[in-house]
Amino acid sequence: MAKTTLASVLAFEKKLVPSDGYMYGTFWDKRNDKSTRTPLKLVEKSVRGTISNRLKKSVANDPDKLNAEVEKPNLQTVDACALGEEQDTLCLHFTLKVLGGLHEPSACNSPEFLKKYQTAIESYTQEERFEELGRRYALNLANGRFLWRNRVGAEAVEIVVKDLINEKEWIFDAKAFSIRTMENDDTKVLELGQAVATALASKDDFLMLDVTCYAKVGKAQEVYPSEELVMDKGQGKKSKVLYEVDGIAAIHSQKIGNALRTIDTWYSEYETERRPIAIEPYGAVTNLGRAFRNPKDKEDFYTLFERFVTENDLTTEQKHYVAAVLVRGGVFGESDKE
Repeated sequence: MAKTTLASVLAFEKKLVPSDGYMYGTFWDKRNDKSTRTPLKLVEKSVRGTISNRLKKSVANDPDKLNAEVEKPNLQTVDACALGEEQDTLCLHFTLKVLGGLHEPSACNSPEFLKKYQTAIESYTQEERFEELGRRYALNLANGRFLWRNRVGAEAVEIVVKDLINEKEWIFDAKAFSIRTMENDDTKVLELGQAVATALASKDDFLMLDVTCYAKVGKAQEVYPSEELVMDKGQGKKSKVLYEVDGIAAIHSQKIGNALRTIDTWYSEYETERRPIAIEPYGAVTNLGRAFRNPKDKEDFYTLFERFVTENDLTTEQKHYVAAVLVRGGVFGESDKE
């Protein structure tokens, strides 16, 4: 049997589409009263920091040179964000659209490959119905992973998820769920996961979720919007720029999306790492400087995707991973250049 040629032009649109997350200050005892919410604003601070970076040995080992270095002013201008003086709760609000149509790439220049792919994804859909992926995405909504640093040290976290089309609502105590594992069979998580899975498995249907999160972090405490990437950090520039939309502090939609797709416990080092990683073609975790799915181990997306389409000999977990990368979306064509 002739080997199927992979498409040189192949792309998939993402199927989990979050909005930016808007941040408000409120009161835990009045969190359901929208009139108590106030948009959180960024505040610019100018501070005189100390020299704390690792110095050259010639400076660190010479007391006079070290004193001279420490005396230099480390002036910084940074953005900050905090709750109001009497507010004790962060309210984060965003929407999430879940799309179907995974059987149809947004671009594919090989009819032969497309036919093989559609057969493979149809087989996966009939066998698994996206239920495992749906449950894991739902769990990351329930556990508040999308709060990132704002989840740390919160006394209580409540998540309210509304299905705007079917008029359903789920309320979760996020602190009751671990973010270190994907194993959970909570009834409400399963129900929400089924709704997500049904949309993903459909040809052209979709699900629209409204997510409101309340995190009791303490009166006047600092909260953490997304930090902007600053390319030019010259003199007189801010050293930290936070994200805002129309004057409201916010979390990037990309950062929320990264949290929702942090479901990969199928990589080989999970038993030692004991933490899910975000779904990525090479299992990249930038803050660790690691790629947990190295092509030499034949566990990267491209190796598994080719087998998924042409051989259909993957384990169930490998199929889940391949399907999750397709849900993530991206450009996956095979270049004809080496």
